[in-house]
Amino acid sequence: MRRSIPFVAVALGAALTLSACGGAEEPEAAEPTTEETAEEEAPEGDAETLTIWVDETRQAAVEAAAADFEAETGATVELVQKNFDDIRPDFLAQVPTGEGPDITVGAHDWLGGLTANGVVAPIELGDAAEGFEQVALEAFTQDGQVYGLPYAVENIALIRNTDLAAEAPATWDAAVAAGQAAGTPYPILIQMGETGDPYTMYPFQTSFGAPVFVQNEDGSYTPELALGGEAGTAFATWLQQQGAAGVLDTAVTYDVAVEAFANGESPFIIGGPWMIESFEGLNLAIDPIPAAGSQPAQPFVGVAGFYVSAQSENALLANDFLVNFMATEDAQMALYEAGGRPPALIAAADTASADPITAGFRAVGADAVPMPSIPEMGSVWEFWGVTEAQIVSGAAADPAAAWEQMVADIQAALDAA
Repeated sequence: MRRSIPFVAVALGAALTLSACGGAEEPEAAEPTTEETAEEEAPEGDAETLTIWVDETRQAAVEAAAADFEAETGATVELVQKNFDDIRPDFLAQVPTGEGPDITVGAHDWLGGLTANGVVAPIELGDAAEGFEQVALEAFTQDGQVYGLPYAVENIALIRNTDLAAEAPATWDAAVAAGQAAGTPYPILIQMGETGDPYTMYPFQTSFGAPVFVQNEDGSYTPELALGGEAGTAFATWLQQQGAAGVLDTAVTYDVAVEAFANGESPFIIGGPWMIESFEGLNLAIDPIPAAGSQPAQPFVGVAGFYVSAQSENALLANDFLVNFMATEDAQMALYEAGGRPPALIAAADTASADPITAGFRAVGADAVPMPSIPEMGSVWEFWGVTEAQIVSGAAADPAAAWEQMVADIQAALDAA
């Protein structure tokens, strides 16, 4: 396998150091013994060991890549299996103390908190960057630097039962009409619950031109809220209308929606690839989410990848492992087969797209927007979902006023942070 430039730099740097130190004449030294030579060439401590945190789902795929890495470099890779929910807090707690891994698996929306705490380092993809889906790189980019090696992309889409609806609806109204024509209990299934689900509702919100934050030209997010104003009011009014019509319902939770769709009670459900195994036996198609407003419906995309610790003593070695061993079609296909999410590497995604379900989610994801990873996003969720649920249920009689109050509450939380 061809070595990366950063890896070669290790050997090159050592050679230059020896050369620079050789200018003056020194007394001729005695020939070293075999024992002395071995001692000098042995790595100090864990200098040639990479510690990687993985969860159970990803472990086997990373182990396979690590075995190739060890065979080629002579380095040692120690995998530590952790509960995925424990990885972020443990990483934040341990890295500042000099502990923790060299590399960890993680989600792109951790990035804002990780960089704010100074616990992750940028990685150098070089020419390998051209091989990744653009949205995957955007998700791990902050201030022009890439902080993660992407391996999977996930997003929601319109999942359609083709036995109940032969064609993909172009608009929200067309979807509702097709659902009603099918004669099923639900024209379309969208999970909400009493606390709302702004993640699932987001593509409809963007179709009214009310994204959560203002975005820069490069797609990165600013802390300036954008979900208010006339566009936000229009979305809130639409929520009330759909709730009053019974199309949206806070009684529909995730479990209710999945079970109902699996039982053929609706031709459509908004959801992600994590639902598909529940729909065994159904004939499915994956379609773009139909817009309710005049603009495209853009769901959030989540990207999974690998981070390098800012305290790693083997940062170049870690970069080499990620770029040359995890950014390969074999490695990314292994991760895809383990997790069922479309690969971030284009070559692997092309191969995985032989499955029409994967191809469908990938196509929708290409036009999606990364979920904001800025720290300010943490102040949004508390107010956002509850307000949507109150509008849909009728608890908030004036949708415009409720939405305006939500925006004010979020802004106050941002100002206080």
